[in-house]
Amino acid sequence: QVQLVESGGGLVQAGGSLRLACAASGRTFSINAMGWFRQAPGKDREFVSVIRWDAGITYYADSVKGRFTISSDNAKNTVYLQMHSLYPEDTAVYSCAAAVRYYSDTYYYTNPQTYNYWGQGTQVTVSS
Repeated sequence: QVQLVESGGGLVQAGGSLRLACAASGRTFSINAMGWFRQAPGKDREFVSVIRWDAGITYYADSVKGRFTISSDNAKNTVYLQMHSLYPEDTAVYSCAAAVRYYSDTYYYTNPQTYNYWGQGTQVTVSS
């Protein structure tokens, strides 16, 4: 089992920045990738970003590319999501997730069904 705990959410004005963190514990050696997803009220869960645990390869949704940066500290088993230039439409519950299965194509990690473990989520609210 892997446990994930997010932190760093909050309220920020449009144009501001936030950094989310996701700390993994338990069988972390089984993780191949960690991703961030978000879900706004009344909308489906949306892929945000992923980082491959082995090679540090990253992938972003077009909506956040150039504004968000995902990174990891493998020694701490922690993944970060640095968010800049936030828009009100970025408002959502942000959840991190861990995938056990290995895929050579990073694109497979954009699918939430790829992930085995999920955090409880952290609210990000961007005011206009």
